[in-house]
Amino acid sequence: MLAFDSVCRRFKDGTVAVKDVSLNIPQGEFCVLLGPSGAGKSTLMNMINGVVEPTSGKVHFDGEPITRSNLRQFQRHVGMIHQQLHLIPRLSVLHNVLSGLLPDKSLLRSLLKSFPKEDQLKAFELLNEVGLEQKHLMRRASELSGGQQQRVAIARAFVSSPKVVLADEPVASLDPAMSRSVLNSLKAAAKHHGATVVCTLHQLDYALEFADRIVALRAGEVFFDGSPAELDNQTQRAIYAFTQTEGQEKSELALEEVAA
Repeated sequence: MLAFDSVCRRFKDGTVAVKDVSLNIPQGEFCVLLGPSGAGKSTLMNMINGVVEPTSGKVHFDGEPITRSNLRQFQRHVGMIHQQLHLIPRLSVLHNVLSGLLPDKSLLRSLLKSFPKEDQLKAFELLNEVGLEQKHLMRRASELSGGQQQRVAIARAFVSSPKVVLADEPVASLDPAMSRSVLNSLKAAAKHHGATVVCTLHQLDYALEFADRIVALRAGEVFFDGSPAELDNQTQRAIYAFTQTEGQEKSELALEEVAA
């Protein structure tokens, strides 16, 4: 499904965010990218949706390299759940979900909020799947709790029938009980629709509970790649024991190698 082939990303200020990462993520897998802030998780994820272009190496989708010429076509197969959600506060729950279809709709239909009945029925079904009752459909997004808004974001991500869903810190602002409930909804929706999920998390316990596979990054490199059962206590501690000083030293070494 997804493949990273020796991808690197060096930013203009010299920061090496991702260094020589090679991964294969199969269809239907719930893959969690784990690691401290600055480890390269978001950069790696943003290479999938084209927000970040690799400095070197390639990202492949279904065996085809993602390039500028086919990026828009590929993006039609990708759903996104942002950390900040990006819901439209004044719109209803229903129309926030349907906004996930806008890239494939005409501008006039989008402005008029005119969607076919089959699209609306699909939105109803998705909201039911993630645990939002019918009474919430016409409420404004701004009137919902944080957990309810996150469920709307999940439904919106799946409304276009994506093959891949990217979730960037989807439970960062939620309490533990709500976080687990939302992650359960996300994993159940992915399984029901046969979608691959790539999810960034800071919380190790959630990764161990929900991931099919954990890829831990440190200073832009893969430090661990395996199932939750394979992630022993020593490795768990080592993922977050990487100090700021060590990270700076590694970045400087990477820059020297690039310059050479």
